Amino acid sequence: MTIPELEILLPVHNEAESIEATIREIYDEISQHVSVGFIVCEDGSRDNTKQILRRLALEIPMRLNLSDERKGYTRAVREGMAMQEAEWLLCLDSDGQCDPRDFAKFWPQRDRADVLLGWRVDRQDTFARKAMSRFFYLIYQAAFHTPAHDPSCPYMLCRKAVSHGLADKLREMQQGFWWEFVARVHLGGFRVFEIPVKHRLRAAGVTQVYKVKKMPEIFCRHVIAIFKIRAQMRALETQ
Repeated sequence: MTIPELEILLPVHNEAESIEATIREIYDEISQHVSVGFIVCEDGSRDNTKQILRRLALEIPMRLNLSDERKGYTRAVREGMAMQEAEWLLCLDSDGQCDPRDFAKFWPQRDRADVLLGWRVDRQDTFARKAMSRFFYLIYQAAFHTPAHDPSCPYMLCRKAVSHGLADKLREMQQGFWWEFVARVHLGGFRVFEIPVKHRLRAAGVTQVYKVKKMPEIFCRHVIAIFKIRAQMRALETQ
C-alpha cells in the first residue's frame, strides 16, 4: 500500500449523526490538493459510529483504530499520531466545526514551519467557554510565551518528526490537548506558523466535555498541568 503525502487524524466519539458527511466533505475537498488517507481514532462510541466507519473504510482510504472502552480525547489523538506514516499529518476535530476548504491555505505554506496552526478569528463557541479560554490563555502565555493567538485550535498541520517526537509526552492536559501540544512544540524549538481559519457550528449534537458546570474543574486541572509541564522542561534543561 502506497503511503500518501498527507494523513488526516480524526478523533471520533458518538458522531453517528454527522460523521459520514464530515468525512466525505473533508475527503472531497482535500484530495483535490494532495494524496490523502485517514487515521480515525474511534473512542468507545455507544451509537452506530463504528458501523458507519467500517462501511466508509471500504471506499475511502482509511485506517481505523476502534475501541470498546472510552479512552478520552488525549489518548485517542496520541494513538493516532503514533500511527502516522505520511510525512505530514493534518489534525481536525470530527464535529464539523473545522472547514476543510481552509486546507488550501495550509498546504502551500507547509515549508514555512514544522507546525501550522489554525487561528479561529470568529470562534463559534459559547460565551462562557470563550471567556474561560481567554482567562486561561493569559496564564498559559505567562508560562510559555508561545507564538500563538489560539493554541487550543484543533486545526493543525505538522511534520511526522513533530508528532512522533511528542506523542508520548502529551498527557498532562486531558481536556486541553492542543494547549499542551503547542506549549511542547514551542519549548521543543519547532517552528510554528499561524493561519486564520473559519470556525463553524457543530454539525450535530452538543459537546459533552465543556459544559458550564465542568469548566471550573477543567480550568483548575489545566493550571496545575501548566506547572507540571514547566517543571518537566526545567528538569530537562538542567540535565
